[in-house]
Amino acid sequence: MTYSQDIAQTDDLIRRHNGTWDGIGAESVARMRAQNRFRTGLDIARYTAGIMRADMAAYDADPAAYTQSLGCWHGFIAQQKMISIKKHFGTTKGRYIYLSGWMIAALRSDFGPLPDQSMHEKTSVPALIEEIYTFLRQADARELGMLFRELDKARECGNEVEAARIQNAIDNHETHVVPIIADIDAGFGNAEATYLLAKKMIEAGACALQIENQVSDEKQCGHQDGKVTVPHEDFLAKIRACRYAFLELGVDDGIIVARTDSLGAGLTKQIAFSKEPGDIGDQYNAFLDCDEIADIAQANGDVIINRGGKLLRPKRLPSNLYQFRPGTGEDRCVLDCITSLQNGADLIWIETEKPHIEQIAGMVDRIREVVPNAKLAYNNSPSFNWTLNFRQQVYDAWLAEGQNMAGYDRAKLMSAEYDQDELAVEADNRIRTFQRDAAKRAGIFHHLITLPTYHTAALSTDNLAREYFGEAGMLGYVKNVQREEIRQGIACVRHQNMSGSDIGDDHKDYFAGEAALKAGGAHNTMNQFAA
Repeated sequence: MTYSQDIAQTDDLIRRHNGTWDGIGAESVARMRAQNRFRTGLDIARYTAGIMRADMAAYDADPAAYTQSLGCWHGFIAQQKMISIKKHFGTTKGRYIYLSGWMIAALRSDFGPLPDQSMHEKTSVPALIEEIYTFLRQADARELGMLFRELDKARECGNEVEAARIQNAIDNHETHVVPIIADIDAGFGNAEATYLLAKKMIEAGACALQIENQVSDEKQCGHQDGKVTVPHEDFLAKIRACRYAFLELGVDDGIIVARTDSLGAGLTKQIAFSKEPGDIGDQYNAFLDCDEIADIAQANGDVIINRGGKLLRPKRLPSNLYQFRPGTGEDRCVLDCITSLQNGADLIWIETEKPHIEQIAGMVDRIREVVPNAKLAYNNSPSFNWTLNFRQQVYDAWLAEGQNMAGYDRAKLMSAEYDQDELAVEADNRIRTFQRDAAKRAGIFHHLITLPTYHTAALSTDNLAREYFGEAGMLGYVKNVQREEIRQGIACVRHQNMSGSDIGDDHKDYFAGEAALKAGGAHNTMNQFAA
């Protein structure tokens, strides 16, 4: 329905109430409806799931159509990101939001800062999803509110052409609401716990759930040591639990991202159940590090498995965990991905120890031999030292090509003394094109950075504190923050407008007319930023 059609329909509704609703303005109702396009989180989840599905199909047709996101730990951060994207690129297409369990643990837990080990309250995950979408919907309301004010001004001036242009902009307004890929960790418990939390996350608006194959009560950050995986059937039960949650709530296109931590995980908590040789449980157990025993009497108190007529004793640690054979991580990753995709996952996520395209592509090539359209979401992690990694990759490539590398110390390539060197320039170029190149070569549909706004908040606060509390004083804020906000057109320089003051004034006008006491008068200091 267009803006004009909504006004006409609402006017008809008001008239049918025999004068008792005459204090309600049809155009005001149409404006409020436009500013509240999404009534519930489920409306958002269905809408954004459709976006992701269309984007996945576009990527299948052309890997240049990959998508991106940045992790956000607060609704305001997500809002400002999407406002910035619309300002600079004119559209939100292909840009999502990532919701990081790491940042929730570190920044949003009532316990205070926590490590990424699923110790934070599980309810804080859907709460942050809801918060993010509240801020994104407010960004819609703010932007549309400014268009309504422009429309009123054009009408007052009798400029019908301008009024028609603005009305067309209202009818074709692009929302700030975009897909969220939300981290459900390892499910915070068993499959039932996963299902219950998944429902809350979907009801809050999440269209994509990312779940990992670690043990939920032993969960570690993907870039730390001590990771423990679970047998495939245990993980598949949680994938099915997520799918049931989507289907129960009517989000038929919901996306499940299955993450494997097997590349860096050398331990398992249990031996998989196997019915017959070669089944998925037997394949999982085949990776266990075992000692062959000749005499059953030697295995008092141990677990023994039979493989091919041989008795094997899996190596068990004092922690009661079993270890995998060294060097099996890549094979386990490939099996994890294939199994997940064959059992309902839509995207896979391989947590690697470095950003190396050929390492990722080598695994994806093997996965695609079985599942040809396999696609990844990939963590462009701040846990990687991108500068050092790529300088070393260039160093190794040039060395293999026979170039003389005697002038370089491979272990110290992070040093600033190399910043203007040809090697550093080539490394930076490879970093710049990493996402494009990896999307084409390694099947990466979605590139995300998990914790960028954690780091930018720390960096910008450090810079401001150094200047403001130092010799610069107030100039440290004015020169480096406010002046740059004004010159770069940062929306929140008018922080009263950003927080919803003008929207509130509009509502006061709707509700009380001439009696409304509005904040946006001539003496509002925000008028200093009108230009």
